[in-house]
Amino acid sequence: MNDRRAFVVWVLLPFSAARLRVGSLATRLAARFLVIALCAPLAALVVAGCGGKADTQPTLPPAAGRADKSAKWSLASPAFRNNGRIPPKYTCDGANVSPALSWPAPPKGTVELALTCDDPDAPGGNFVHWVLYGMPPSRQSLPEGIPASETLPKLGEARQGRTHFGKTGYGGPCPPKGPTHHYHFRLYALDASTNLAPGATEAELARAMRGRILSQAELVGLYSR
Repeated sequence: MNDRRAFVVWVLLPFSAARLRVGSLATRLAARFLVIALCAPLAALVVAGCGGKADTQPTLPPAAGRADKSAKWSLASPAFRNNGRIPPKYTCDGANVSPALSWPAPPKGTVELALTCDDPDAPGGNFVHWVLYGMPPSRQSLPEGIPASETLPKLGEARQGRTHFGKTGYGGPCPPKGPTHHYHFRLYALDASTNLAPGATEAELARAMRGRILSQAELVGLYSR
């Protein structure tokens, strides 16, 4: 873009100076500054025209959408309270099984339920621990220890995606030694099916949920080592 700006200005300058028929050095300099001022808008248009494409990658965060903030919907676990410490059983320091979860009936019009779990405190940025979608709206709970299979026949053919562990299914907290990490379990009520095949990433789920979130509930668990 800098090359094109230089091209526009320096090609037009000699031409414009010749047209003005300036004689003295002082007059030439004055004319040059005048032409620069006149050409600036044109140069700006050229530069704008050669800009790269805008980043159209969806940036929907897990908690975004058109969720009804007034709807009272909650997510709970018998294993830990909201903002409570997650027992080692549900982490890589224990059996590493998923905790049992429960919630009230979703809003009217819900077609599909989806669930994610991530850790925004991970050293490398947000770390995805669980991606689950395709659950029927009639479900109001998940038992402890969901299998790591891609498809879950006992959960109405629900499907699981890939986590940042590079595997399908739940992967419990496994932070490095240091400050406490926050693990966000988020449940979504969707007004349309995501139509995602098994093995989708959280980013793909986020794109599929865009504009379809009727309501959402969240449970936060803490863990440190």
